[in-house]
Amino acid sequence: MVVAAKWHLHNRELDKKGLPRTAAKWQVSNGSAARCGVEWLKRYLYGLQAKMYCSLPLRLMSRCWGWMADRRVPKPVRPMLYGLYSNTFGVKMEEAAPDNFKEYRSLGEFFTRPLKEDARPIDPKTSFVSPCDGRILHFGAANSNLIEQVKGVSYSLEAFLGPPTWTTKDAPEMVEKVKKNASPDSVLYQCVIYLAPGDYHRFHSPTLWKPELRRHFSGELLSVSPKIAGWIPGLFCLNERAVYIGKWKHGFFSYTAVGATNVGSVEIFMDDKLKTNKWVGLACGSHKHKEYDELEMPADKYLEKGELVGQFRMGSTIVLIFEAPKEFKFNLFPGQRVKVGERLGTFEGTEEAVENPEEVKRAIQSLDAVEAVTV
Repeated sequence: MVVAAKWHLHNRELDKKGLPRTAAKWQVSNGSAARCGVEWLKRYLYGLQAKMYCSLPLRLMSRCWGWMADRRVPKPVRPMLYGLYSNTFGVKMEEAAPDNFKEYRSLGEFFTRPLKEDARPIDPKTSFVSPCDGRILHFGAANSNLIEQVKGVSYSLEAFLGPPTWTTKDAPEMVEKVKKNASPDSVLYQCVIYLAPGDYHRFHSPTLWKPELRRHFSGELLSVSPKIAGWIPGLFCLNERAVYIGKWKHGFFSYTAVGATNVGSVEIFMDDKLKTNKWVGLACGSHKHKEYDELEMPADKYLEKGELVGQFRMGSTIVLIFEAPKEFKFNLFPGQRVKVGERLGTFEGTEEAVENPEEVKRAIQSLDAVEAVTV
């Protein structure tokens, strides 16, 4: 505040004298101190904003929104109401099935509208595609226990996934514990995709993989918009989320649906025991990584590439954390818009072709033997 006041007075003096605004001597000689003061003030204000935001009754608001979204809308009002929403958030009704506003009995039905069969073709010549429509918040290698949720803001891998009780692998770092391949060329990657209010709200499997464990963290329901994600560190660890942990042909694979403000519920079609957006008596930021419900998935359960997994009752976020060879490269840039079924990455030096599902399943099963030898 002192730095800002001195800067303001200096500019006022220059204005009185009709001189151009330039740096004062104290700003030149003590530039680093001034910058530190401004940065400290900025961090303090962000922290204050975060505390005020967390104190809002977001879960109550979300439950009320969920209740309201399930109320039947009179048929004559539907075109006006859904049309206003579509114009505001850029909904492409020509892709929806059905594409007539009057067919949707409630806002909830409209939010979770299915698409026409050919609206989202799944790329057949790649093993890894986008699981949802949305915007890329962040992607890249997860080389340490702290990984980025957006540029410059990180979260803890263990706090996000919970303790690695699914493995007996002895390693000092969480990143190494979750890997199933002993090869030093095996890398852990992540990809974060944000679903905006106007997006298609259903999400699919990005590859053929085997979910083995589900963890439900009953956390906060903070907004996961890019702006909020940029000033609340560990946002994904604070929010309610359903984490599915398993493996694909290259090793470890996890798929997480993160809840958010005004998401009435997160539905996973293969998991009818999952109940989200329940009342919890915890304060914002007080959730610890042991506070979760856990469920083992059926031993014979696989998810095919492009298979429908679940839906959000409004926009939210999908986080993919997975193991792959170092040759894997994302074909993305931050902020890019993606759609279900589009290629997210490639394997350099390898010409991908249509996969044989049975061969992929055998490769997944063989990872158990490799992990046993590693342990």
